[in-house]
Amino acid sequence: MIYQTATDWRDAPHKKVLLFGMSGLGKTHVASMLRGTGQWFHYSVDYRIGTRYMGEHIADNFKREAMRVPLLRELLLTDSVYIASNITFDNLAPLSTYLGKPGGAAKGGLPFAEYLRRQDQHRVAENAALLDAPAFIARAHDLYGYANFVCDSGGSICEVVNPEDPADPVLSTLAANLLMVWIEGSDEHSEELARRFDRAPKPMYYQPAFLEAAWADYGSETGQPPEKVDPDAFVRWTYRRALAHRQPRYAAMARHWGIKVAAADVARLRSPHGFVELVAHALEAQA
Repeated sequence: MIYQTATDWRDAPHKKVLLFGMSGLGKTHVASMLRGTGQWFHYSVDYRIGTRYMGEHIADNFKREAMRVPLLRELLLTDSVYIASNITFDNLAPLSTYLGKPGGAAKGGLPFAEYLRRQDQHRVAENAALLDAPAFIARAHDLYGYANFVCDSGGSICEVVNPEDPADPVLSTLAANLLMVWIEGSDEHSEELARRFDRAPKPMYYQPAFLEAAWADYGSETGQPPEKVDPDAFVRWTYRRALAHRQPRYAAMARHWGIKVAAADVARLRSPHGFVELVAHALEAQA
């Protein structure tokens, strides 16, 4: 780790951290709080994915839908209208909408093969966006004068790396440049996340082997052919499995590559100083 002790971290003139864990446990809350001081550069991996690496895929999907409408088709073909996503740190809907959910077209689902293709696009994009972090550390300092850097990673980071491999190219690069901090949720947090997801199921990225097994098991359990699957029902059914699948992978990332802090403690943070001290205490506990 780039900070071996709490003293190293507290005294560092340039603090660089990467936050990881399940979506909904406070990564963006902390990153936004730090950014608000004007002293921290906020690098959002999901924003980078949705703009730099999947922006054209997203825009082309919008255009594909618009081409089905005669009026919009004519306007597009004559360059009379411009269609693009308005993705922001706080609104990543264009990215998740493009990723989609598998299932019957009548309910807004994607054919499973197309869904897998988009999942693979996301995997490639996420790896690239993570590997861009060191360049943005230098850019944030040299171009904008930021001393500190926080990388707000997506919940699927654990799906695109191998935390047990000491030579994993992505984790090796990240750990050489940032302190990796796992925001660990409790069982109660998992239940709350599942309840939230049930109310508003959203597209997610899944590790290919996990996803294919879940798709096969869901079909066997429900007896539904792919074209009859309710996309929301499938992702709701899959979410708890995904929580259980990701937890040990996050834990391995923290064990081999970083530290962990409790989501309950993160929720109580009200200042950057509090965050610095929370990380310092985690380093002390690990030592």
